[in-house]
Amino acid sequence: MSDGVSFTLGRLAEALGASLQGEPGRVVTGVAPLDAAGPDQISFLTDLKYRRQAQASRAGALLVGRDVSGFSAPLLQVDRPQQALITLLALFHPDPATEPGVHATACVAPTARVDASASIGPLAVVEADAVIGPRCRVDALAFVGRGAVLGEDVRLYPHVVVLADVRIGDRVIVHAGTVLGADGFGYAFDGRAHRKIPQVGRLRIEDDVEIGANTAIDRATLGETVVRRGTKIDNLVQVGHNCDVGEDVILVAQVGIAGSSRVGNRAMLAGQVGVADHVTIGAGTILTAQSGVPSDVPAGEIWSGTPSRPTAEQKRIWAGETHLPELMKRVRALEKRLKDIEERRA
Repeated sequence: MSDGVSFTLGRLAEALGASLQGEPGRVVTGVAPLDAAGPDQISFLTDLKYRRQAQASRAGALLVGRDVSGFSAPLLQVDRPQQALITLLALFHPDPATEPGVHATACVAPTARVDASASIGPLAVVEADAVIGPRCRVDALAFVGRGAVLGEDVRLYPHVVVLADVRIGDRVIVHAGTVLGADGFGYAFDGRAHRKIPQVGRLRIEDDVEIGANTAIDRATLGETVVRRGTKIDNLVQVGHNCDVGEDVILVAQVGIAGSSRVGNRAMLAGQVGVADHVTIGAGTILTAQSGVPSDVPAGEIWSGTPSRPTAEQKRIWAGETHLPELMKRVRALEKRLKDIEERRA
């Protein structure tokens, strides 16, 4: 839904820095995928492997790369279609303006500092000495603990929990159900019971981080757990105490990172990757889905499997595993032949 927003192709070309092949006065009312777009909508071709689908699309216009042509529909040609698509979607689906103020049902401690431009939603709680910065939005039933600090333009979706002394930078988005700053998982067995190690450190989230729904990032035992600038975290991710997650890292759904591990800048951990404690993952490394990482991984490499290895090596292992049943039969046959030969010689 585009909420009644419409644009001429000429206006879109101007906004996107695009070359228009078509009628500038033609109006489009929304953005849709190739297979669902109608004559009053614009669609997109960001990967040429979908060219055939684009040819068959009923879309009223197409957003394409600068060198793409040969379509009957009007074309908006740009240098970077994926980036232009982001702008296009934002034009048709602008974020609603934040209404400043504190809802009547919210509970805000007298010593909390809430900027006049911030919005505190229904039944939200802001505890003592917390700081809510300019243009922040704390949605319904969210919780901001004692002494926590939110920078500028932070968005907490419903049911987000930000516990005591957590520090959140500017333009951070935290999706529903996430818990930031819970205790790290630390216990010591004294011979009779597991004694809890007090978790007295802090969690710091730097600028431009986005955190998916139902993710948990623990505070440090001592010192800080840190998620650095520009990192994007998917739903259902666990980051343990005292971890340091670098800049522009991607953590996909169900990643689990145990305590005191380090993830280098621009590393990418695919779905269900598990990282043991005190492991260092180098900058630019890619860990493919369901990798189990028990030890350090060098920078700039692609690793797979459990235990994780360089992907080329792991693929050879996987290929070899498919032959194991037949190899076992051959080994047993050879062992029997060898036993027969030895018995005849005896």
